[in-house]
Amino acid sequence: MQKRWSVKAYQPNQEQLLQSSLRIHPLLCRLLVQRNVTTFDNARQFFRPSLEDLHDPWTMKDMDKAISRIELAFFQQEKILVYGDYDVDGTTAVATVYAFLQKIYSNIEFYIPHRYREGYGVSRQGIEYARDNGFSLVIALDCGIKSIDLITTAKEWGIDFIVCDHHLPDAVLPPAVAILNPKQKDCPYPFKELSGCGIGYKLITAFAQKRGLPISEANKYLDLVATSIAADIVPMTGENRILAFHGLIKVNSDPLPGIKALITLSALKEQLTISNLVFVIAPRVNAAGRMDDARKAVNLFIETDEEKAAAIAAILHADNFDRKEIDNTITQEAISILQNDADIATRKSTVLYQAHWHKGVVGIVASRLIDKYYYRPTIILTQSNDIVAGSARSVMGFNVYEAIHQCKDLLENYGGHFYAAGMTLKAENVPAFQERFEQVVASTIQPDQLTPEIVIDSEIRLTDITPAFYNILKQFEPLGPENQRPVFLARYLTDTGFSKIVKDEHIRFSVKQGKYGPTLTGIGFYMADKFHLVNSKQPFDLAFTLDENEWNGQTSIQMKVIDVRASKS
Repeated sequence: MQKRWSVKAYQPNQEQLLQSSLRIHPLLCRLLVQRNVTTFDNARQFFRPSLEDLHDPWTMKDMDKAISRIELAFFQQEKILVYGDYDVDGTTAVATVYAFLQKIYSNIEFYIPHRYREGYGVSRQGIEYARDNGFSLVIALDCGIKSIDLITTAKEWGIDFIVCDHHLPDAVLPPAVAILNPKQKDCPYPFKELSGCGIGYKLITAFAQKRGLPISEANKYLDLVATSIAADIVPMTGENRILAFHGLIKVNSDPLPGIKALITLSALKEQLTISNLVFVIAPRVNAAGRMDDARKAVNLFIETDEEKAAAIAAILHADNFDRKEIDNTITQEAISILQNDADIATRKSTVLYQAHWHKGVVGIVASRLIDKYYYRPTIILTQSNDIVAGSARSVMGFNVYEAIHQCKDLLENYGGHFYAAGMTLKAENVPAFQERFEQVVASTIQPDQLTPEIVIDSEIRLTDITPAFYNILKQFEPLGPENQRPVFLARYLTDTGFSKIVKDEHIRFSVKQGKYGPTLTGIGFYMADKFHLVNSKQPFDLAFTLDENEWNGQTSIQMKVIDVRASKS
C-alpha cells in the first residue's frame, strides 16, 4: 500500500530556548516542543509525572452531590449497583469502584450489560434488573450521559443514578442525582480527557478524602486505570500521563492478581509499556465481551486469590484465541469478496454484509481491512437477531459518524464519533445503505485522505542514535495519542550487504549513511515487496521508530521500519 510522508514543522526559537535550559540533544528538544513541552518545568513534569500534580477531585461538577448520595445510601443500607460498559474502559471502571466500595460497604453488586442481548450503555434490561432486585442507587461508569429516557424511567421507579461518563454530552442531560463528566459545559474541572475508569478513580479518591482513608486505598487500582487509558485511546497528556505513568509502575511491580495472571499467560517477560497493555492485555479483556459475557473481566479484576484469578484469566485467554481465529477467518472472507468485486478500484468506501459473521469482531475486521488492504472508510455488517448490525472505522481526517448521519433515514439506530461508529438497520435496507454511504463518502472525502500518511517527527542522522540519546527517548513513555512514539526519517542510506528477506515476508535491514558512518540494523514487517529498493545499490530513505533488540543476552538499539522509498537525487 503506497503511503505519503510528511515531516512536522520545526520551531527553532522554542527548540533553542528549551535546549539552553535542558542541555540535551537538540533533536530531543525538537521532539519535546512538538509535545508542547517548552520550559524546564514542563520538562520536569513530562519526565517525572507526580501524583501530587493531580487535580482536586472536588473541583469536578457534582462531586459533592455524588459523594453525599453514596454516603446516604450507606446510612440507609440501600442496595447499590455499580453499572458499566462491556469494553476495557467499562470493566476496569466497574472493578475499580466496586472493589473500593465493597471493602467499606457490603450491600453492593455490579452489572455489565450483555453485548448482544442488551447492547452498549444503560439498557432497559439493566434498569429492570435494578428495579426487580431492590437497588435504589446505580453508579453508571463509562456510560449514561446519553441515556435520558432510561434514566428518566429509572427515576420514576425510585432508582437514583450517579453518571460517571467521559463521552460528549448532548444539550439535554439525563435526570441523574449527580453527573461526573468534565466535558459538561459548566464543569470547572481543568482536565477534560479522562477515561471512564479515570473518572471512577476520581470518585473513589474524593470518597477516600471524605472518609479520611489513605489515598493508597484508591491507588491500589492504578494498574486498572492505566489499562483503561491505554485501551480507550485517550490523549496521553495531563492527568492521563500521570495516571498511566504510575499505573505502569504498579503493573510492573505490584499488579492486581488478575492483571498479573494475564501478564503470565501472555508470556511477557520485559517491563510492560502502554503498547503491551494495548496489544496484549486489552484484547484478552475485550475478548470476554466479544465472545461471551464481560462479567468475567470484572470478576478477574476484583479477584484477590491468585489461583482463582489465574483460572479466570485462562478463560479470557481462550476467548481471545477464539476471537483471533474468527476475525482472521472473516477478514479473509472479506478480502475474497472485495477481490471478486469488479467495481472495487473505483469505490471510495467499503461496506460488506454477511449474515453469518460474528458481531463481536466486525469492528476489528473493519480496522484490519483499512490498515492492510483497502485504505478507505469501511463498514462491516452482520445479522444480529432480527436486525443487521455493524461497525464503521475511518481513515485519517474523515468523519465517518457524519457520513453515517447522512444515511440516517435508512437506519434504525446509530452512534459513535469521528473515527468509529456503530449502526443497526433492516436487512432490506442494506443495498440502499451501501450505495448511499458510497455516494456520501465519494462526494466529501479528499483524494489525499485515501492514501495513508506517515507523519514524521524529525529527520535524523545515524550518528545521532547513541545510547545516551536513546536512554532519554525511552523516558518519553508512556506513549499514546498526542505523545506517539517518535517517527524518524533518515535519508540517503545504503545497504551494507547484509540486509535480507526473512520468513518470506519481512526485511531484516542493515544500513549505513555515508562511507564511514555507523551501521544500524532494523526490521520491516511485511515489506518484502520493497526489497528491490534496498538491494538496488542506490540510496534509499527510511521512516522508522527506535526500539531495543535483545539477542544472546546483549541489548542493542534497532529500527522498526515503517516504510522505505528511493532517495531523491
